[in-house]
Amino acid sequence: MITRTLTSVAALAIVATLSACKPGADTTAPAASTPAASTPATGDTAANGSTPTATASNQPPAPPVSHEATGPAPVEGKDYVLVANGQPFESGDGKIEVVEVFNYVCPACAAFEPQFGPWAKSLPSDVRVVHVPALFGRMWDDYARAYYAADALGVVERTHQPLYDEIHIKQVLKGERGNDGMDAIAAFYGRQGVDVAQFKAAASSFAVEGKLAKAKQYIQAEGVDGTPTMIVDGKYRITGPEGSTRADQLKIADKLIAQERAARGGH
Repeated sequence: MITRTLTSVAALAIVATLSACKPGADTTAPAASTPAASTPATGDTAANGSTPTATASNQPPAPPVSHEATGPAPVEGKDYVLVANGQPFESGDGKIEVVEVFNYVCPACAAFEPQFGPWAKSLPSDVRVVHVPALFGRMWDDYARAYYAADALGVVERTHQPLYDEIHIKQVLKGERGNDGMDAIAAFYGRQGVDVAQFKAAASSFAVEGKLAKAKQYIQAEGVDGTPTMIVDGKYRITGPEGSTRADQLKIADKLIAQERAARGGH
């Protein structure tokens, strides 16, 4: 599970109008200091033309997380897409899987993390959360490789939020605003106390190549064309009704988890 750092609070205001990041979209973010109270989840960053970057560090703490799945059941075609022949990304432990398809270069993913992180961390023990980095070409692929290299070295817990911050808050790394390359990315991990040579070796390893291939195949099979995207048990790709917020989509995820639990005979 991903642990938030103190700087993660500032990321709450990264995208005033939250949208999905898609390959080829211009997600360059001008600076701003006023966060939005609610962040719509629909639309494209490039289409609305404004993804302000937070400068304030004294944002209020996130509200307590609730997984109460009350209200109407999610509606296929409105709240989620039923994936034909969809399968979990990982299997074998019997848990209900929630995948977040993300990428560090995506401003919408950076803005979602302060909500998704606490929500994911507080899920019941019968739920497994898996992060799958999107491979949409160029710098997207470099950062997907970086995620799996960090995972192989066991440092994702302490580098996940700092890497978002390095790209979207500090803007030391360019992310989707340019092409950092693996040397610059490795240097970031070095600043986090990771051995740079070990990181580069992991990034070019056969094991990481296999994980990248699996992630790409999964994303294509699940019909993912933007980030962040949540998928429950490989079956339900959450879309949310038009105008929904990411908080709304987390509520849909809670209901789908409960629905899947009930289908398995749980409560």
